[in-house]
This record gives sequence, structure tokens and C-alpha cells, in this order.
Amino acid sequence: MDGVYSNRAVLAFSFKTSLPVLAGYLGIGLGFGILMAEQGYNCWWAALFSLIAYGGTIQYLCIALLSSAYNPGEAFLLSLLVNFRHIFYGITMADRYKGYGLKKIPLIFGLSDETFSLVSSVEVPEGMDRYRFYLFLTILNHSYWIIGSFLGALIGASVPIDYTGVEFALTALFVVLFMEQIRNSSNILPGIIGLGSALICLLVFGDNMIIPSMALIALILLAWRRYDVHRH
Repeated sequence: MDGVYSNRAVLAFSFKTSLPVLAGYLGIGLGFGILMAEQGYNCWWAALFSLIAYGGTIQYLCIALLSSAYNPGEAFLLSLLVNFRHIFYGITMADRYKGYGLKKIPLIFGLSDETFSLVSSVEVPEGMDRYRFYLFLTILNHSYWIIGSFLGALIGASVPIDYTGVEFALTALFVVLFMEQIRNSSNILPGIIGLGSALICLLVFGDNMIIPSMALIALILLAWRRYDVHRH
């Protein structure tokens, strides 16, 4: 029964769903834009960067690269390591985006951590076109990041204020989305596995915990799924 809802209704539901990301992305985007302004880039450069290099954390790190001698090898390796987690949750979207053909290209490009969290946890109303919901949600989230970056650079270039700590909005947003998933899920075991794996890797690897923790989470979840399938 997909298609019962009008575009306006789907957009309204997508906007309501995206509100946690709106609050987080505006704050994080502001921080990114402010840092761009401090490096001498105006609001249009900040917005363009967020439009074509939609990467969140890696964009913050790239600011340091922009202010140093250009090293394409270093930039590539840094981007690969920081965004390696996208491989894991991108694979889990294969079934949800299956059958959309070339229409899934914008969904793939705009698949951020926060969009993945919402798409994988929100119950789409019966009769609503899932593709339109996924597309509107993806576009809305991306637009919040672009707007936040633009405003941040605009403010950073004109208002001399100490903005230290504004980048913490990224961590706060992850915490809120994780709590929402736990609250709306009937099975909290994956969340416990994720927290436990991250804690173990933090103790073992310190600041280099991201890739090991993602790999450990993937291995445990795959093993658990295999055990569950054989058990049934």
C-alpha cells in the first residue's frame, strides 16, 4: 500500500523524525563553520565543503589539513581510517535500499551515522512510501549540516566570542540517538555488545579504538547471528 501518503505528509513525518538531528547538526555545523572561519574561509566555502564532503568528524579533521602543506596520501589515509565504520552500517542498509536502482544513490551518499540510526529504528507508518521517507529524511539531515556550517562560518567571521567546546555537540548527539534506539528497541543486546566492545577497545587501544571496536562489534554480532540461525 505504499503511496497512500502525500509528499507533504511524508515530508512532515520525516521532519518530525529528524528533529533530534536538527538540534545536533546545527550545533555541530556551527562549530565546523566557526573553525573554517578561523582558518580564513568564508561561509560559502564552509557550506560547499559540507555539501560535497558530507563527513562530520572527518570535516573537522580536514580543517587541520587545509592549514598545512597538502599531502594527498595523508588525507586519503585519514579519511579511510575515520570513515571506516561506514562500511559496517552501510552493509546493513542493503536490504532496506534494495530494489531502488539508481534512485538509491542519494540515499547512499547522504547516509550518515545519525541518518542510519533513524532509518534503522523508526517505524514507518503503514501505507507510507518508504523510499520517499528515506529520501526526505536524508535530504533534511544533510541540509541541517550545510545550514549549520554556513551560519557557523558567518558568525565566526563577525562575532569575536570564545567558542571552545562547541564541537562536543557531536558526542551529545550520538548519546541521544543511542538512547532513543535503546528505548524503542525490544532487544537491547546489540547495544550492550556495542558498549562493551567499545569499552574493551578503549582500555586496550586508547585513542586508536575506533577501527578495533567496530571490527569487534561486527565479529560478535556475526557470530551471534550465526548461532541464532543454527539454534532455530
